[in-house]
Amino acid sequence: MRESRRIFLLCLLTFWGICSASEDQQQITVKTGDDVTLQCWGPSRDVIELLEWNKPDLKSQDYVYYFRDERLYKNYQHPSFHGRAELRDSQMKDGDVSVILRNSSVNDTGKYDCYVGYGGRSELITTITLKVTDSGAGTRHTKNGGDNDGHVGLIAGLSVAGLLVVIAVAVGLVIFRKHNSSICQSPAEL
Repeated sequence: MRESRRIFLLCLLTFWGICSASEDQQQITVKTGDDVTLQCWGPSRDVIELLEWNKPDLKSQDYVYYFRDERLYKNYQHPSFHGRAELRDSQMKDGDVSVILRNSSVNDTGKYDCYVGYGGRSELITTITLKVTDSGAGTRHTKNGGDNDGHVGLIAGLSVAGLLVVIAVAVGLVIFRKHNSSICQSPAEL
């Protein structure tokens, strides 16, 4: 009986891990010249003290967008994003710290990280992989400038999680039947 509980808990923890990890990553494809919204939601209950949008492959200390102490620091912003990156909601209501990137170019292709700081700590909230193509061929756009493949990680994660649930149920049934068959046997058969 303990073994079946252990297997069930392991499957449940694996399911939870896959779902929570896949929610924090997005993939967006747009064509050159499009505006794209890089979505990120911080905690709505806390005052956001720091917001950092960075692009790790810039190979510099500059940011896509840097907000601290209730103001944007343009001098920390990478030159290629000057005048092109702005908050979707300047009040950051309900934790919306999404950034709109205007007039995208092929050079904007890459990974973007959204860090939010509050209460003296900072944490990575979202990672977005942006692909900017020269032509519209093969891209499907949604309202926010992304494509319909933006939730590929979530779909894959949920598929794997569903498979794990099916396996956990099957293992649970086998263990249950085995346990029941041993209970139903007469003491002479044991």
